Amino acid sequence: MFSFHDLAVPIVAAPMAGGPSTPELVAAVARAGGLGFLAAGYRLADEVAAQIRAVRTAGAEAFGVNVFVPANPGPGVAAVGAYRQALRPMADRYGVTLPEPVPDDDGWRTKIALLVDDPVPVVSFTFGLPGADVVEALHRAGSALVATVTGADEARAAADRGMDALVVQGPLAGGHRATFDVAAPAPGQKLADLTAEVSRAGTLPWLAAGGLMTAVDVAAVITHGAVAAQLGTAFLRCPEAGTSAVHRAALADPRFEETVVTRCFSGRWARGLRNDFVERYDTLAPAAYPAVNQVTGPLRRAAAAAGHAEHTHLWAGAGWRRGRDLPVKELIAHLAPH
Repeated sequence: MFSFHDLAVPIVAAPMAGGPSTPELVAAVARAGGLGFLAAGYRLADEVAAQIRAVRTAGAEAFGVNVFVPANPGPGVAAVGAYRQALRPMADRYGVTLPEPVPDDDGWRTKIALLVDDPVPVVSFTFGLPGADVVEALHRAGSALVATVTGADEARAAADRGMDALVVQGPLAGGHRATFDVAAPAPGQKLADLTAEVSRAGTLPWLAAGGLMTAVDVAAVITHGAVAAQLGTAFLRCPEAGTSAVHRAALADPRFEETVVTRCFSGRWARGLRNDFVERYDTLAPAAYPAVNQVTGPLRRAAAAAGHAEHTHLWAGAGWRRGRDLPVKELIAHLAPH
């Protein structure tokens, strides 16, 4: 079974759903001695299977697949209709219809069946924990299992469920908070304090994530006990990443001055560049996932297609300014602790 201790370079490219985590990116990270994750979120199982084949065809042996765990949709579901109405003027501007939300488990069963039938070295989970039956089936298939946690209670639950390792996500991470409870307050505990607490809570090996952008950042978490550093934002500007053109440009645009944690795009807390959409809708968005994500989806896609960075999600960690346009091999060489 895969072990993070076996990596030549203790660097992991985080799973980034929606496009950035391409097979090319994952394979390039593997060739550079690290581990990359495909992001199964928002993809059909057949699409995930095709990406797994592409990674293998590229010669990568060590890689993982991240899966979203279905969770309680959140207490804000009843307020989604009002939020949808509030968004209508902007939707009309882009000529799109905002859908009524429907229950959606992101194809959980078909994706787990795929990973049992066609095992990959590592399977990681976000937004919760799989059931004991899933853990048993994936372990039997030979996969190492990783849970993404944002607190000591989640870490203890992951250990009790039989996870093999943890990704400890600090508050400066870009994209979604991995909180098990969609209604929980946005985590704010500093990464160093969080990893210390998680270390005291159990004995599972852990990876540190959240705001890591430099070799100094990577070396610091390794020194404090991490088996690897997981970075996402640092890879967004790599040519191998599938980052959209509007997102890629925004990451280097001086107009954007800060990141913010908001529910306004998906109904879950997520960190991205503060833009006009955040300014307009941050205080209106209910805690309801995936309902809010479904409602805003057509609007965000239309804005991105039009090149309007002000009206789509621009996920980024707090250290995004230190990102660089480098191929994966060069980036990892810069990030690797010496």
